[in-house]
Amino acid sequence: MQNPGSINDVSQLQFMVEKVKGYGYRNIGFVLDRGYFSKENLRYMDSNGFGFLIMVKGCKEFISQQIRKQKGSFESDWGNQIAEFGVYGKTVHTYVYAADTKKRYIHIYYSASKVAGERARLEENILEMQSYLARYQDSDHEFGSAFHKYFHMHYNKETGHFVYGEPNLPVIRDELDLCGYFAIITSEKMSAKEAISLYKNRDVSEKVFRADKSYLGNNCLRVASEEADSNKIFVGFIALIIRSKMYTALKAKAKELIKKPNYLTVPAAIRELEKIEMTRQLDRIYRLDHAITKTQKVILSAFDIDAAQVKYKANYISEILKGK
Repeated sequence: MQNPGSINDVSQLQFMVEKVKGYGYRNIGFVLDRGYFSKENLRYMDSNGFGFLIMVKGCKEFISQQIRKQKGSFESDWGNQIAEFGVYGKTVHTYVYAADTKKRYIHIYYSASKVAGERARLEENILEMQSYLARYQDSDHEFGSAFHKYFHMHYNKETGHFVYGEPNLPVIRDELDLCGYFAIITSEKMSAKEAISLYKNRDVSEKVFRADKSYLGNNCLRVASEEADSNKIFVGFIALIIRSKMYTALKAKAKELIKKPNYLTVPAAIRELEKIEMTRQLDRIYRLDHAITKTQKVILSAFDIDAAQVKYKANYISEILKGK
């Protein structure tokens, strides 16, 4: 769904819910990104009977409170590890807001691999703000809310000019401590692993439709009529389903292997399978040009195909061509 850029996600969700109701959908749930989170949206989905799963930033005040309560109780517990996504997770059943009338399931996650990157970005942002403040010392200048959050702003009482910004150490320390943490809120009971799996599946769906432009060329249709336009979109959509199925099968196969090989991606698998060729021999019979390689066998096994099936199909095609 394409939304006008001037409409924020918080207000857009309620219009989307009304459209869903208009189409007659009832027993469905929404998987939402962090931009859709608000107290009003939670209540609105409750009132309309829709379930939801929504990502929330760890720096949100109510989530940071929950993280502080649970911090140290699960990050090093192997039983809370979710290896598939490289995180540790824990679920608590509590109220999101003090005035909330319904308990939610808050799934709190910690990713050690994200800590360094998030800390580096936060430190870089604060250093940039410090540099910006230095440029406007002793001047009449207004600063955004982020500056007032991370700095105590000092002004000249006589002129009202900005003098300097003193780092708000407790706030900065607190945010540095929250690096690597994030949360998912669900309306229905589920485990932390189930919640993050559902959210990641949404991410896969977005990547699939992005691939429609990247791999299948639907960012520019290059057709001369509406009929050709519809036909090309339909064929592209079918191709997208096939590519998505290949992606899922190859990903599942990679999980079975101890070491993930670099040929279990869709483009690499296609390139490797294209090497399976039939050539016509001197007796005018088509045969496989060479035996199925070990790499090709691994790729084909992702689709429940073995070398014997390939040979059988090759013989079948050869008989058809010989008949012609």
